[in-house]
Order: sequence, then structure tokens, then C-alpha cells
Amino acid sequence: MNRVLVVADPADPGAVLADAVRARARRGACTFTLLVPAVAHGLHRVVDPEDACCEEAATAIGRLVPQLEAAAGAPVASRIGSHEVLAAVEDAVNAERFTEAIVSASTSRMARWLHVDLARKIAALGVAVTTVRVEARAAA
Repeated sequence: MNRVLVVADPADPGAVLADAVRARARRGACTFTLLVPAVAHGLHRVVDPEDACCEEAATAIGRLVPQLEAAAGAPVASRIGSHEVLAAVEDAVNAERFTEAIVSASTSRMARWLHVDLARKIAALGVAVTTVRVEARAAA
């Protein structure tokens, strides 16, 4: 059975990601695990990103898991990863041997510029990658 890693931005509203999970579940038997990278704000990004860990990511998991379970028609496991997205994906792939990944990516120009090679880097790990585009939310 294929194992699919679903990588979500904590700000992802989930609808587009749920559609991608639904489409993948229809193609054949698989299990899903949601990965949400930890979020560090302000100086924590530089000084101690691992210590400013998990509250925002845990909130995102609580919001996204029910949507993804409804889309998959089965339970969805979850995990909080490193604040660096690629490191979080590498850790997950090494620990659980995922064969596929669905990655949500913001459509904002800056987000595309910062993560331009993320899908290619994940594919280099031997994982088939599907990227879904999520509308960027307006800055608060």
C-alpha cells in the first residue's frame, strides 16, 4: 500500500488540499499522513526556531485533519515537523518511507520564489510529488 505524505502550510485553509487528497484516494489504496512544519516568528526564527515550536502547527493539524479524513474516507495520521520544510519532509520520509507527497504551495510571488525548488528537492528523495496551489491570504 502506498504511503502519502501531505505537506501543509499552517495557514493553509485546507479546501484545495482536501480536493487533492480526495483525488488521490480515488486512484487506489493508500494511507495519508499530514505534516505541518513548526512555525517560528520574529527573532525565534534566527535564535531558537526549534524552541518556538508547535502551537500554531498543532492548531493547523486540529483544523486540517477532519477535512482530510472526510476527503480520504479514512483516518489521517499527523505530525509536526521542523520549521524548515525540506528538513521536515526529509525526516518524515526517512522515518516512514513515504512513496508519494502532496505539497500545498502558496500562489503568492514571494512564496513561489522562496520555495521554487521544493517539489524538485522532494522528488530527489525518491518520492512522487503532486503540488497543489493555494491562494495566498492577504497580509494582516
